[in-house]
Amino acid sequence: MNAFKLPREQKEQLISSLQRFFEMERSESIGSVAAEQLLDHMLQELGPFIYNQAITDARQTVMERMQAMEDELYALEKSSSGSKRK
Repeated sequence: MNAFKLPREQKEQLISSLQRFFEMERSESIGSVAAEQLLDHMLQELGPFIYNQAITDARQTVMERMQAMEDELYALEKSSSGSKRK
């Protein structure tokens, strides 16, 4: 799988978020280059796991909706016994 490509604006927001995290949680300052390298590394390492979980979640949602649709279709079937239903 290819590395995740983020729009520049999103990447800049995440870089700023990492810098704030280091400042607030660790009382350390990191520059934008270091934060960008950390972000790129984390996306490379964590990205495939997050992506695969998203696919699993989407697959489950689609299966649940297909089951509900199948149930609705069965409910629409007409009796073929020849008797009139009211």
